[in-house]
Amino acid sequence: MTAAGFRRIASALEGAVAGSHHGHSDFRVGNRVFASLGYPDSSHGMLVLTPEQQRAQIRDHAEAFLAVKGKWGEQGCTLVRLRAADEETLGEALTLAWQNAVAKGPTRGATKSTKRSATKNTTITKKKKSSS
Repeated sequence: MTAAGFRRIASALEGAVAGSHHGHSDFRVGNRVFASLGYPDSSHGMLVLTPEQQRAQIRDHAEAFLAVKGKWGEQGCTLVRLRAADEETLGEALTLAWQNAVAKGPTRGATKSTKRSATKNTTITKKKKSSS
């Protein structure tokens, strides 16, 4: 996987907006970060997973995923070694991170249109889960 591929997949998720913070690219839905690129360096991405999702990704794809150091990692922030991740594995993990952000709802700083989009996405996600 390349940084361009990571960016393409993350940007394709419904309601995702590319931005930046702390000197690297990030991807948000409802103004909530679900992924970033370039942390800790250009060969990595980062996903905001739950601790359970993180453990599963590391167990199933140890060459591609590792926990961020410290408290962030304990809370589920997960590094992706871009060169070791294939498109399908990364796409599934990015989708989990996106779903987590949608489920939390928009941040207080989100605009009204972003809040409507996040609410719509939450409804779609719940429908997909219930039909599975």
